[in-house]
Amino acid sequence: MGNILFLSGLMLTIGLKSTMQFFTKPKNYKGTISFGVGFFLVLIGWPIIGMIVESYGFIVLFSGFWPTVAVFLQRIPVFGWLFQQPFVTSLLERYRGKRVPV
Repeated sequence: MGNILFLSGLMLTIGLKSTMQFFTKPKNYKGTISFGVGFFLVLIGWPIIGMIVESYGFIVLFSGFWPTVAVFLQRIPVFGWLFQQPFVTSLLERYRGKRVPV
């Protein structure tokens, strides 16, 4: 159910055409296939393995958005100070490979 809502929300947010283009880009094949296989495994009754495979696909598909999410989290009042701590910013820098703007 959550997968259908996720895909529906994505389609409503960026449109059907953009959603299809996103999932069919050659650089996103690995994530798309993982997400699809995980969804299929959930449908046939293997929910734990399916959710693990789906999670991997989700992370691969949306890995390009993590730097944007990190900057957003740093700018949230009260909660953002946690993401501005040196330990967290060093982890984010290592993941991105460059400095996270504050």
